[in-house]
Amino acid sequence: MKKGLMLIISGPAGSGKGTVNRHLLATGDFVYSISATTRAPRPEDTDGVTYHFISREEFISRIESGGMLEYTEYCGNFYGTPRKEAEAVLESGKNLILEIEVDGARQIKEKYPEAILIMLLPPSFKVQESRLRGRGTEPEEKILERLARTKEELRFVDSYDYVVYNYDGCDREAADKILAIVSAKNSSLPRNPSVMEKYFEA
Repeated sequence: MKKGLMLIISGPAGSGKGTVNRHLLATGDFVYSISATTRAPRPEDTDGVTYHFISREEFISRIESGGMLEYTEYCGNFYGTPRKEAEAVLESGKNLILEIEVDGARQIKEKYPEAILIMLLPPSFKVQESRLRGRGTEPEEKILERLARTKEELRFVDSYDYVVYNYDGCDREAADKILAIVSAKNSSLPRNPSVMEKYFEA
């Protein structure tokens, strides 16, 4: 049985990551990576579903022992991807989806060069802005902050392997493009070693 593939799916606010990822998960071939954090659980949180909630001491211990594939510190709390849980999914043959930002993606690519980095984008910056404003859920200051963040993140787009555009009303088509990338990767020679030997062994 082949090991699963690790997919890093990044994208700015308004790119539709959540919706596209739900289409991928619905196929049954993907597992969504649950991050670990040191922040306190909120009433709506469920341990092991929303996050793996662990102590700061344990998180730092995992960093030091190599137990985190990537991590960051935000507002005084650590967030990261546990290595053990991620590798268990890959060994099971399922593909693992990590929805993380560019810094975490670069950290993982250094450890797992075979990881597939996909940047999911709205058709344009103008469309992204329109989507954010159309939500009507955030103040102007927050919208401008998200747009500024996008400009910073896209400076690192050359670190990614693929770009997939999520057009309005076409989130399923965007998911299909990612499925095609996964299919092509599984057909690559590095994923199919010893072709001659296996072909003639019967």
